[in-house]
Amino acid sequence: MTGGKRYLRVAAVGLALAALPAVSASAQDRDDRGLFTGGIGPFRLFGGPPAPPAPVSKDDWSGESGSSGHPMMQADAIRAAAANFGNCVAGYWPDAARRGVTRGTFETYTSALTPDLKIMDLMDAQPEFTKALWDYLDMLVSDARIKRGREILAANRATFDAVEKAYGVDRHVVAAIWGIESNYSTAIGERAVLRSVATLACVGRRQGYFKEEFLATLEILNRGDVAPAHLKGSWAGAFGPTQFMPTAFKRYAVDFDGDGRRDVVDSIPDLVASTANNLKVDGWKQGETWGYEVVVPQGFDYLLADSARPMTVREWEHRGLRRANGKAFPRPGDKAYLFVPAGARGPAFLMLNNFRVIMKYNPAEAYALAIGHLADRLRGDPPMVQAWPRDERVLTSAERYEFQQLLVGQGFDIGGEPNGRINARTRAALKRYQLAAGLTPDGFATAGLLERMRAGGIARR
Repeated sequence: MTGGKRYLRVAAVGLALAALPAVSASAQDRDDRGLFTGGIGPFRLFGGPPAPPAPVSKDDWSGESGSSGHPMMQADAIRAAAANFGNCVAGYWPDAARRGVTRGTFETYTSALTPDLKIMDLMDAQPEFTKALWDYLDMLVSDARIKRGREILAANRATFDAVEKAYGVDRHVVAAIWGIESNYSTAIGERAVLRSVATLACVGRRQGYFKEEFLATLEILNRGDVAPAHLKGSWAGAFGPTQFMPTAFKRYAVDFDGDGRRDVVDSIPDLVASTANNLKVDGWKQGETWGYEVVVPQGFDYLLADSARPMTVREWEHRGLRRANGKAFPRPGDKAYLFVPAGARGPAFLMLNNFRVIMKYNPAEAYALAIGHLADRLRGDPPMVQAWPRDERVLTSAERYEFQQLLVGQGFDIGGEPNGRINARTRAALKRYQLAAGLTPDGFATAGLLERMRAGGIARR
Protein backbone atom coordinates (compact mmCIF):
# COMPACT_ATOMS: atom_id res chain seq x y z
CA MET A 1 0.00 0.00 0.00
CA THR A 2 2.04 4.14 -0.92
CA GLY A 3 2.62 6.95 1.52
CA GLY A 4 0.24 5.38 4.00
CA LYS A 5 -2.39 5.16 1.30
CA ARG A 6 -2.84 1.44 1.78
CA TYR A 7 -1.18 0.28 4.96
CA LEU A 8 -2.17 -3.36 4.69
CA ARG A 9 -3.84 -3.96 1.36
CA VAL A 10 -1.96 -6.82 -0.22
CA ALA A 11 -4.09 -9.57 -1.93
CA ALA A 12 -7.45 -10.24 -0.30
CA VAL A 13 -6.59 -13.89 -0.38
CA GLY A 14 -4.25 -13.07 2.49
CA LEU A 15 -0.96 -13.45 0.63
CA ALA A 16 1.81 -10.90 0.11
CA LEU A 17 5.29 -10.90 -1.24
CA ALA A 18 7.84 -11.18 1.54
CA ALA A 19 10.60 -12.91 -0.34
CA LEU A 20 10.96 -14.70 -3.63
CA PRO A 21 10.13 -17.43 -4.25
CA ALA A 22 8.23 -17.36 -0.97
CA VAL A 23 4.96 -15.46 -0.74
CA SER A 24 3.08 -15.08 2.52
CA ALA A 25 0.40 -13.61 4.67
CA SER A 26 2.52 -11.58 7.04
CA ALA A 27 0.07 -9.54 9.07
CA GLN A 28 2.30 -6.53 8.48
CA ASP A 29 1.60 -6.89 4.75
CA ARG A 30 -1.95 -8.11 4.84
CA ASP A 31 -4.76 -8.49 7.29
CA ASP A 32 -7.37 -11.13 7.83
CA ARG A 33 -10.71 -9.28 8.52
CA GLY A 34 -13.15 -8.13 12.82
CA LEU A 35 -14.64 -5.98 15.66
CA PHE A 36 -15.75 -5.38 19.40
CA THR A 37 -18.69 -3.77 21.31
CA GLY A 38 -19.52 -1.81 24.36
CA GLY A 39 -18.16 1.07 26.11
CA ILE A 40 -18.35 4.82 26.16
CA GLY A 41 -21.48 6.81 26.80
CA PRO A 42 -22.41 10.32 25.69
CA PHE A 43 -21.14 11.87 28.96
CA ARG A 44 -17.66 10.66 28.07
CA LEU A 45 -17.74 12.30 24.67
CA PHE A 46 -18.91 15.74 25.59
CA GLY A 47 -17.99 16.29 29.23
CA GLY A 48 -19.04 14.72 32.49
CA PRO A 49 -17.51 11.89 34.50
CA PRO A 50 -15.68 9.15 32.59
CA ALA A 51 -17.31 5.77 32.26
CA PRO A 52 -15.51 2.79 33.78
CA PRO A 53 -12.99 1.13 31.45
CA ALA A 54 -14.32 -1.59 29.17
CA PRO A 55 -13.35 -5.10 30.20
CA VAL A 56 -10.66 -6.84 28.19
CA SER A 57 -11.80 -10.23 26.96
CA LYS A 58 -9.08 -12.83 26.61
CA ASP A 59 -11.38 -14.63 24.20
CA ASP A 60 -10.57 -11.85 21.73
CA TRP A 61 -6.86 -11.44 22.41
CA SER A 62 -4.16 -13.92 23.32
CA GLY A 63 -2.92 -11.64 26.11
CA GLU A 64 0.62 -11.98 24.78
CA SER A 65 3.08 -9.30 23.71
CA GLY A 66 3.49 -8.74 20.00
CA SER A 67 6.43 -10.35 18.23
CA SER A 68 7.67 -7.00 16.87
CA GLY A 69 9.10 -6.10 20.29
CA HIS A 70 7.69 -2.57 20.00
CA PRO A 71 7.03 -0.99 23.43
CA MET A 72 3.40 -0.29 22.50
CA MET A 73 2.92 -3.96 21.60
CA GLN A 74 3.90 -5.23 25.04
CA ALA A 75 1.05 -6.96 26.85
CA ASP A 76 0.92 -4.44 29.69
CA ALA A 77 0.91 -1.53 27.25
CA ILE A 78 -1.93 -3.12 25.28
CA ARG A 79 -3.96 -3.61 28.46
CA ALA A 80 -3.37 -0.04 29.57
CA ALA A 81 -4.34 1.35 26.15
CA ALA A 82 -7.46 -0.81 26.10
CA ALA A 83 -8.47 0.47 29.54
CA ASN A 84 -8.08 4.03 28.22
CA PHE A 85 -9.83 3.31 24.93
CA GLY A 86 -12.92 5.38 25.69
CA ASN A 87 -10.87 8.43 26.64
CA CYS A 88 -8.75 8.01 23.52
CA VAL A 89 -11.76 7.86 21.19
CA ALA A 90 -13.41 10.81 22.94
CA GLY A 91 -10.20 12.77 22.52
CA TYR A 92 -10.56 12.61 18.73
CA TRP A 93 -13.81 14.60 18.78
CA PRO A 94 -12.19 18.02 18.15
CA ASP A 95 -10.32 16.65 15.12
CA ALA A 96 -13.51 15.06 13.80
CA ALA A 97 -15.44 18.30 14.29
CA ARG A 98 -12.82 20.23 12.30
CA ARG A 99 -13.46 17.82 9.43
CA GLY A 100 -17.16 18.54 9.42
CA VAL A 101 -18.31 15.48 11.35
CA THR A 102 -21.40 16.36 13.36
CA ARG A 103 -21.68 15.70 17.07
CA GLY A 104 -24.64 13.46 16.40
CA THR A 105 -22.65 11.34 13.93
CA PHE A 106 -19.72 11.09 16.30
CA GLU A 107 -21.90 10.03 19.21
CA THR A 108 -23.98 7.61 17.18
CA TYR A 109 -21.01 5.68 15.85
CA THR A 110 -18.55 5.88 18.75
CA SER A 111 -20.63 5.69 21.92
CA ALA A 112 -20.72 1.88 21.93
CA LEU A 113 -17.24 1.21 20.55
CA THR A 114 -14.90 -1.13 22.38
CA PRO A 115 -11.47 -2.25 21.17
CA ASP A 116 -11.04 -5.40 19.12
CA LEU A 117 -7.86 -6.59 20.80
CA LYS A 118 -7.61 -9.67 18.60
CA ILE A 119 -6.21 -7.21 16.07
CA MET A 120 -3.07 -6.93 18.20
CA ASP A 121 -2.36 -10.61 17.56
CA LEU A 122 -2.98 -10.14 13.84
CA MET A 123 -0.93 -6.96 13.62
CA ASP A 124 2.24 -8.59 14.91
CA ALA A 125 1.72 -12.09 13.56
CA GLN A 126 4.70 -13.54 11.73
CA PRO A 127 3.46 -16.75 10.11
CA GLU A 128 5.74 -19.03 8.15
CA PHE A 129 6.19 -18.19 4.48
CA THR A 130 5.29 -21.27 2.47
CA LYS A 131 3.85 -20.18 -0.88
CA ALA A 132 6.09 -20.31 -3.93
CA LEU A 133 5.42 -17.58 -6.46
CA TRP A 134 4.20 -20.07 -9.05
CA ASP A 135 1.73 -21.58 -6.58
CA TYR A 136 0.52 -18.06 -5.74
CA LEU A 137 -0.08 -17.35 -9.43
CA ASP A 138 -1.78 -20.72 -9.96
CA MET A 139 -4.19 -19.92 -7.14
CA LEU A 140 -4.98 -16.34 -8.11
CA VAL A 141 -5.04 -16.71 -11.89
CA SER A 142 -7.19 -19.83 -11.91
CA ASP A 143 -9.58 -20.98 -14.62
CA ALA A 144 -12.52 -20.22 -12.33
CA ARG A 145 -11.32 -16.67 -11.66
CA ILE A 146 -10.70 -16.07 -15.36
CA LYS A 147 -14.17 -17.36 -16.25
CA ARG A 148 -15.89 -15.27 -13.59
CA GLY A 149 -13.93 -12.18 -14.54
CA ARG A 150 -14.99 -12.46 -18.16
CA GLU A 151 -18.60 -12.82 -17.01
CA ILE A 152 -18.24 -9.67 -14.88
CA LEU A 153 -16.80 -7.74 -17.82
CA ALA A 154 -19.58 -8.88 -20.15
CA ALA A 155 -22.40 -8.21 -17.69
CA ASN A 156 -21.10 -4.69 -16.98
CA ARG A 157 -19.84 -3.82 -20.45
CA ALA A 158 -21.53 -0.41 -20.56
CA THR A 159 -19.99 0.58 -17.22
CA PHE A 160 -16.52 -0.55 -18.22
CA ASP A 161 -16.90 1.24 -21.58
CA ALA A 162 -17.77 4.50 -19.84
CA VAL A 163 -15.06 4.19 -17.19
CA GLU A 164 -12.38 3.29 -19.70
CA LYS A 165 -13.35 6.33 -21.80
CA ALA A 166 -13.35 8.64 -18.75
CA TYR A 167 -10.09 7.48 -17.13
CA GLY A 168 -8.08 5.76 -19.85
CA VAL A 169 -7.32 2.75 -17.66
CA ASP A 170 -7.44 -0.77 -19.07
CA ARG A 171 -10.71 -2.39 -17.98
CA HIS A 172 -9.04 -5.78 -17.67
CA VAL A 173 -6.62 -4.47 -15.04
CA VAL A 174 -9.50 -2.96 -13.03
CA ALA A 175 -11.38 -6.27 -13.26
CA ALA A 176 -8.24 -8.16 -12.24
CA ILE A 177 -7.85 -6.02 -9.11
CA TRP A 178 -11.49 -6.72 -8.28
CA GLY A 179 -10.92 -10.43 -8.82
CA ILE A 180 -7.73 -10.73 -6.79
CA GLU A 181 -8.63 -8.37 -3.94
CA SER A 182 -11.99 -9.97 -3.15
CA ASN A 183 -12.62 -12.78 -5.66
CA TYR A 184 -15.23 -10.53 -7.27
CA SER A 185 -16.89 -9.40 -4.05
CA THR A 186 -17.12 -12.83 -2.41
CA ALA A 187 -14.34 -12.23 0.16
CA ILE A 188 -14.56 -8.61 1.26
CA GLY A 189 -14.08 -9.07 5.00
CA GLU A 190 -16.44 -9.06 7.95
CA ARG A 191 -14.91 -6.71 10.50
CA ALA A 192 -16.58 -3.35 11.06
CA VAL A 193 -14.15 -0.79 9.66
CA LEU A 194 -14.79 1.89 12.28
CA ARG A 195 -14.12 -0.47 15.15
CA SER A 196 -10.94 -1.78 13.56
CA VAL A 197 -9.43 1.62 12.84
CA ALA A 198 -10.54 3.01 16.21
CA THR A 199 -8.73 0.13 17.90
CA LEU A 200 -5.58 0.76 15.91
CA ALA A 201 -5.82 4.53 16.52
CA CYS A 202 -5.78 3.96 20.28
CA VAL A 203 -3.88 0.70 20.84
CA GLY A 204 -0.62 -0.60 19.45
CA ARG A 205 2.31 0.72 17.49
CA ARG A 206 0.68 2.59 14.58
CA GLN A 207 -1.68 4.96 16.38
CA GLY A 208 -0.58 8.06 14.49
CA TYR A 209 -1.23 6.43 11.13
CA PHE A 210 -4.58 4.95 12.10
CA LYS A 211 -5.83 8.19 13.65
CA GLU A 212 -6.16 9.44 10.07
CA GLU A 213 -7.96 6.26 9.00
CA PHE A 214 -10.36 6.58 11.97
CA LEU A 215 -11.19 10.20 11.19
CA ALA A 216 -11.60 9.42 7.49
CA THR A 217 -14.04 6.63 8.37
CA LEU A 218 -16.11 9.05 10.43
CA GLU A 219 -16.19 11.38 7.43
CA ILE A 220 -17.48 8.56 5.23
CA LEU A 221 -20.24 7.82 7.74
CA ASN A 222 -21.06 11.50 8.14
CA ARG A 223 -21.47 11.93 4.37
CA GLY A 224 -23.49 8.74 4.05
CA ASP A 225 -21.40 7.44 1.15
CA VAL A 226 -21.51 3.81 2.30
CA ALA A 227 -24.28 2.19 4.32
CA PRO A 228 -22.93 1.67 7.86
CA ALA A 229 -23.87 -2.02 7.88
CA HIS A 230 -21.83 -2.50 4.70
CA LEU A 231 -18.72 -0.67 5.89
CA LYS A 232 -16.92 -3.90 6.72
CA GLY A 233 -13.54 -5.19 5.72
CA SER A 234 -10.14 -6.32 6.89
CA TRP A 235 -8.70 -5.93 10.38
CA ALA A 236 -6.70 -2.93 9.17
CA GLY A 237 -9.73 -1.19 7.70
CA ALA A 238 -9.51 -1.95 3.97
CA PHE A 239 -13.06 -2.31 2.63
CA GLY A 240 -15.05 -2.93 -0.50
CA PRO A 241 -14.44 -5.30 -3.43
CA THR A 242 -11.19 -3.55 -4.37
CA GLN A 243 -10.13 -2.88 -0.77
CA PHE A 244 -9.92 0.87 -0.20
CA MET A 245 -8.40 2.18 2.99
CA PRO A 246 -10.56 5.06 4.32
CA THR A 247 -7.97 7.73 3.49
CA ALA A 248 -7.56 6.27 -0.02
CA PHE A 249 -11.34 6.39 -0.38
CA LYS A 250 -11.24 10.12 0.41
CA ARG A 251 -8.64 10.70 -2.28
CA TYR A 252 -9.85 8.46 -5.11
CA ALA A 253 -13.52 7.56 -4.70
CA VAL A 254 -15.93 9.04 -7.26
CA ASP A 255 -19.70 9.15 -7.66
CA PHE A 256 -19.88 7.67 -11.15
CA ASP A 257 -23.56 6.67 -11.05
CA GLY A 258 -24.62 10.20 -10.05
CA ASP A 259 -26.68 9.29 -7.00
CA GLY A 260 -24.85 11.72 -4.72
CA ARG A 261 -22.87 9.02 -2.89
CA ARG A 262 -19.43 7.54 -3.53
CA ASP A 263 -20.31 3.93 -2.80
CA VAL A 264 -17.41 1.60 -3.57
CA VAL A 265 -19.17 -1.30 -1.87
CA ASP A 266 -22.61 -1.62 -3.46
CA SER A 267 -22.42 0.51 -6.62
CA ILE A 268 -20.56 -1.20 -9.48
CA PRO A 269 -20.13 2.07 -11.43
CA ASP A 270 -18.63 3.79 -8.37
CA LEU A 271 -16.47 0.77 -7.57
CA VAL A 272 -15.05 0.43 -11.09
CA ALA A 273 -14.57 4.16 -11.63
CA SER A 274 -12.96 4.74 -8.24
CA THR A 275 -10.46 1.94 -8.82
CA ALA A 276 -9.66 3.30 -12.28
CA ASN A 277 -9.30 6.82 -10.88
CA ASN A 278 -6.83 5.48 -8.32
CA LEU A 279 -4.65 4.02 -11.05
CA LYS A 280 -4.95 7.13 -13.22
CA VAL A 281 -3.91 9.48 -10.42
CA ASP A 282 -0.98 7.20 -9.64
CA GLY A 283 0.35 7.59 -13.18
CA TRP A 284 -1.32 5.04 -15.45
CA LYS A 285 -0.32 5.53 -19.10
CA GLN A 286 -3.22 5.00 -21.45
CA GLY A 287 -2.60 2.56 -24.30
CA GLU A 288 0.37 0.86 -22.65
CA THR A 289 0.46 -2.60 -21.15
CA TRP A 290 2.05 -3.57 -17.83
CA GLY A 291 4.91 -5.67 -19.19
CA TYR A 292 6.04 -8.56 -21.38
CA GLU A 293 7.19 -12.10 -20.73
CA VAL A 294 10.60 -12.36 -22.37
CA VAL A 295 13.24 -14.96 -23.18
CA VAL A 296 16.73 -14.16 -21.92
CA PRO A 297 19.67 -15.31 -24.10
CA GLN A 298 22.42 -17.65 -22.97
CA GLY A 299 25.28 -15.87 -21.25
CA PHE A 300 23.14 -12.89 -20.27
CA ASP A 301 24.43 -10.56 -17.56
CA TYR A 302 21.84 -10.97 -14.81
CA LEU A 303 23.27 -8.03 -12.91
CA LEU A 304 21.13 -5.99 -15.31
CA ALA A 305 17.98 -7.52 -13.81
CA ASP A 306 17.40 -4.66 -11.39
CA SER A 307 14.38 -2.37 -10.97
CA ALA A 308 16.80 0.53 -10.57
CA ARG A 309 18.31 -0.09 -14.03
CA PRO A 310 15.57 0.51 -16.60
CA MET A 311 16.35 0.72 -20.31
CA THR A 312 14.23 1.17 -23.41
CA VAL A 313 12.69 -1.98 -24.84
CA ARG A 314 14.84 -1.39 -27.93
CA GLU A 315 17.98 -1.47 -25.78
CA TRP A 316 16.84 -4.72 -24.19
CA GLU A 317 16.33 -6.14 -27.69
CA HIS A 318 19.89 -5.18 -28.54
CA ARG A 319 20.98 -7.25 -25.54
CA GLY A 320 19.22 -10.28 -26.99
CA LEU A 321 15.85 -10.28 -25.19
CA ARG A 322 12.84 -11.45 -27.18
CA ARG A 323 9.15 -11.78 -26.36
CA ALA A 324 8.33 -15.28 -25.19
CA ASN A 325 5.36 -15.52 -27.57
CA GLY A 326 7.50 -14.64 -30.59
CA LYS A 327 5.66 -11.39 -31.34
CA ALA A 328 7.33 -8.02 -31.86
CA PHE A 329 7.41 -5.44 -29.11
CA PRO A 330 4.73 -2.87 -30.03
CA ARG A 331 6.41 0.12 -28.35
CA PRO A 332 10.20 -0.27 -28.46
CA GLY A 333 10.77 3.21 -27.04
CA ASP A 334 9.08 2.44 -23.71
CA LYS A 335 11.34 2.10 -20.68
CA ALA A 336 11.30 -1.15 -18.71
CA TYR A 337 13.27 -3.05 -16.11
CA LEU A 338 14.03 -6.77 -16.13
CA PHE A 339 12.41 -8.92 -13.44
CA VAL A 340 13.53 -12.54 -12.94
CA PRO A 341 11.53 -13.67 -9.88
CA ALA A 342 12.70 -17.30 -10.08
CA GLY A 343 16.20 -16.70 -11.33
CA ALA A 344 17.76 -17.92 -14.55
CA ARG A 345 15.66 -21.11 -14.57
CA GLY A 346 12.31 -19.33 -14.53
CA PRO A 347 10.38 -16.88 -16.70
CA ALA A 348 11.67 -13.34 -17.18
CA PHE A 349 9.63 -10.17 -17.61
CA LEU A 350 10.18 -6.63 -18.83
CA MET A 351 8.18 -4.39 -16.51
CA LEU A 352 6.85 -1.06 -17.81
CA ASN A 353 5.53 2.07 -16.11
CA ASN A 354 2.07 0.59 -15.56
CA PHE A 355 3.55 -2.29 -13.59
CA ARG A 356 5.00 0.26 -11.18
CA VAL A 357 1.56 1.89 -10.98
CA ILE A 358 -0.01 -1.43 -10.00
CA MET A 359 2.67 -1.72 -7.33
CA LYS A 360 1.53 1.62 -5.92
CA TYR A 361 -1.85 -0.04 -5.41
CA ASN A 362 -0.02 -2.83 -3.57
CA PRO A 363 3.79 -2.77 -3.26
CA ALA A 364 4.52 -6.43 -3.92
CA GLU A 365 5.93 -7.60 -7.23
CA ALA A 366 4.17 -10.96 -6.90
CA TYR A 367 0.82 -9.20 -6.47
CA ALA A 368 1.43 -6.86 -9.41
CA LEU A 369 2.52 -9.79 -11.59
CA ALA A 370 -0.68 -11.65 -10.69
CA ILE A 371 -2.77 -8.58 -11.56
CA GLY A 372 -1.03 -8.14 -14.90
CA HIS A 373 -1.26 -11.81 -15.83
CA LEU A 374 -4.92 -12.11 -14.82
CA ALA A 375 -5.70 -8.99 -16.86
CA ASP A 376 -4.05 -10.60 -19.89
CA ARG A 377 -6.02 -13.81 -19.41
CA LEU A 378 -9.29 -11.86 -19.06
CA ARG A 379 -8.40 -10.19 -22.37
CA GLY A 380 -8.03 -13.60 -23.99
CA ASP A 381 -4.27 -13.99 -24.00
CA PRO A 382 -2.78 -17.45 -23.36
CA PRO A 383 -0.92 -18.60 -20.22
CA MET A 384 2.73 -17.79 -19.66
CA VAL A 385 5.03 -19.58 -22.07
CA GLN A 386 8.02 -20.48 -19.94
CA ALA A 387 8.04 -23.03 -17.13
CA TRP A 388 8.63 -22.23 -13.46
CA PRO A 389 11.28 -24.21 -11.54
CA ARG A 390 8.65 -26.17 -9.63
CA ASP A 391 11.24 -28.58 -8.29
CA GLU A 392 12.72 -25.81 -6.14
CA ARG A 393 11.80 -26.06 -2.47
CA VAL A 394 10.55 -22.92 -0.74
CA LEU A 395 12.93 -21.87 2.00
CA THR A 396 11.61 -21.58 5.52
CA SER A 397 11.83 -18.33 7.45
CA ALA A 398 14.67 -19.76 9.52
CA GLU A 399 16.55 -20.76 6.38
CA ARG A 400 16.17 -17.30 4.87
CA TYR A 401 17.45 -15.80 8.11
CA GLU A 402 20.42 -18.16 7.96
CA PHE A 403 20.95 -17.21 4.30
CA GLN A 404 21.29 -13.58 5.32
CA GLN A 405 23.57 -14.43 8.25
CA LEU A 406 25.87 -16.35 5.92
CA LEU A 407 25.99 -13.49 3.45
CA VAL A 408 26.87 -11.05 6.23
CA GLY A 409 29.46 -13.49 7.53
CA GLN A 410 31.07 -13.51 4.07
CA GLY A 411 31.24 -9.72 4.15
CA PHE A 412 28.27 -8.94 1.89
CA ASP A 413 26.07 -5.97 2.80
CA ILE A 414 22.36 -6.87 2.97
CA GLY A 415 21.31 -3.36 3.94
CA GLY A 416 20.55 -4.07 7.57
CA GLU A 417 20.31 -6.83 10.13
CA PRO A 418 19.15 -10.34 9.08
CA ASN A 419 15.35 -10.56 9.35
CA GLY A 420 14.38 -13.61 7.31
CA ARG A 421 13.09 -11.58 4.35
CA ILE A 422 14.90 -11.73 1.04
CA ASN A 423 14.38 -8.17 -0.14
CA ALA A 424 16.04 -6.22 -2.96
CA ARG A 425 19.15 -5.44 -0.90
CA THR A 426 19.57 -9.07 0.10
CA ARG A 427 19.12 -10.18 -3.52
CA ALA A 428 21.77 -7.65 -4.58
CA ALA A 429 24.16 -9.07 -1.96
CA LEU A 430 23.35 -12.57 -3.13
CA LYS A 431 24.17 -11.60 -6.73
CA ARG A 432 27.57 -10.35 -5.59
CA TYR A 433 28.16 -13.61 -3.76
CA GLN A 434 27.15 -15.63 -6.82
CA LEU A 435 29.43 -13.56 -9.04
CA ALA A 436 32.38 -14.03 -6.69
CA ALA A 437 31.66 -17.77 -6.56
CA GLY A 438 31.57 -18.08 -10.35
CA LEU A 439 27.82 -18.70 -10.44
CA THR A 440 25.08 -17.06 -12.49
CA PRO A 441 24.28 -13.89 -10.52
CA ASP A 442 20.48 -14.10 -10.72
CA GLY A 443 19.78 -13.36 -7.03
CA PHE A 444 17.56 -16.40 -6.58
CA ALA A 445 17.84 -17.89 -3.09
CA THR A 446 17.58 -21.67 -3.41
CA ALA A 447 18.07 -24.58 -1.04
CA GLY A 448 21.05 -25.75 -3.13
CA LEU A 449 22.73 -22.38 -2.84
CA LEU A 450 22.14 -22.37 0.90
CA GLU A 451 23.83 -25.78 1.18
CA ARG A 452 26.80 -24.45 -0.79
CA MET A 453 27.13 -21.48 1.56
CA ARG A 454 26.89 -23.73 4.61
CA ALA A 455 29.72 -25.82 3.21
CA GLY A 456 32.02 -22.84 3.14
CA GLY A 457 31.16 -21.05 -0.08
CA ILE A 458 33.84 -18.50 -0.88
CA ALA A 459 36.42 -16.81 1.29
CA ARG A 460 35.42 -13.86 3.46
CA ARG A 461 35.59 -10.62 1.44
